[in-house]
Amino acid sequence: MKIKKWIQAGVGIGLGVAAFGARAAYELNLQAPETPIASQIYHLHSLIMYVVLAIFVVVFSVMFYSIFAHRKSKGHAAAHFHENTTIEVIWTIIPFFILMGMAYPATKTVLQMKDTSNPDMTVKVTGYQWKWEYDYLQDGVHFFSTLSTPHDQISNKVAKDSNYLLEVDNPLVVPTGKKIRILIAANDVIHSWWVPAFGVKQDAIPGFIRDAWFNVEKPGIYRGQCAELCGMDHGFMPIVVVAKTPEDYAKWMADQKAKLAAVAEDPNKVYTLAEMKAKGATVFTTHCAACHQASGMGVPGAFPALNGSKIATGDKAAHINIVMHGKAGTAMVAFASQLSNTEIAAVVTYERNAWGNHTGDVIQPSEIKALRGAAATAATAVPRLAAGA
Repeated sequence: MKIKKWIQAGVGIGLGVAAFGARAAYELNLQAPETPIASQIYHLHSLIMYVVLAIFVVVFSVMFYSIFAHRKSKGHAAAHFHENTTIEVIWTIIPFFILMGMAYPATKTVLQMKDTSNPDMTVKVTGYQWKWEYDYLQDGVHFFSTLSTPHDQISNKVAKDSNYLLEVDNPLVVPTGKKIRILIAANDVIHSWWVPAFGVKQDAIPGFIRDAWFNVEKPGIYRGQCAELCGMDHGFMPIVVVAKTPEDYAKWMADQKAKLAAVAEDPNKVYTLAEMKAKGATVFTTHCAACHQASGMGVPGAFPALNGSKIATGDKAAHINIVMHGKAGTAMVAFASQLSNTEIAAVVTYERNAWGNHTGDVIQPSEIKALRGAAATAATAVPRLAAGA
């Protein structure tokens, strides 16, 4: 029995050593700072740690020395005293100065973090479940940034790459050496825009506009994540920022404007079923597949299936309505503000004609445009009726 126990112990130790050797890479400090404010935060963090370490060493050294040198076995007796004014003044004054010494640099850093005045450019960032929208307010360019990690990696069908769950289709691109102000909001629930290397972590709250800033000093790719528990797929909401030199950024912005001009949609264009299905497949993969799955079978108990569902095969108007305006009390959000007329028409067409659904319906952008116009007219009519107009 003893031999068996020794063997079991040996196996346990061996597995422990193997697990330790196979551990993931880890760091014992903050990420290397890449902006001036992140450098301040890094140095402040180090300063506070040194102060805490010094206090720890002094206090425990005195305590252990006192216990060892004045122990009972050496004939020492505990002293009885109280209300010693000198000692009370000392242990009040010393912590006061320590706290003031830490409070000054901390306050200076916090005030600088909040100083978003005089930016070189401003980008509005809006959080959605589960993606980010970036709107370059001074250039009229905006796009959505969505997780691009392949589903096969998420489902463990293929090996995961080095940037697993930290890669997107459209990163935020900014110039180096410029003060970038970001206005942060949310469309549905609370999110949090966090890029550790920038020293920026700001909550995105529905109905509020928060702001922050950063100034990237050198070109590169910087990654972050949503730092707020924003729903089931919270871990699938990464942030990628690409910093380019001002010259390269200007070229990128010119390319973006050219692409937008090239794909500017004609709301009166009539598409074929094949064209709308092709466009809709792309929209579905980007915005819908995370919940409803690429197979359209959904996730039982969490997200309903679209393959053979009453919504995707029933009344066309009801289907369009739920895509545009969402469904209260569920995870189905409104896409009216996220997708264009063509994109909404395409994804509804795709859902009604993909997998086992074969309704033959082709939704046109003009139909979505008309619905938007009717909704806007109704919204402006309500205040007039309430005022007795």
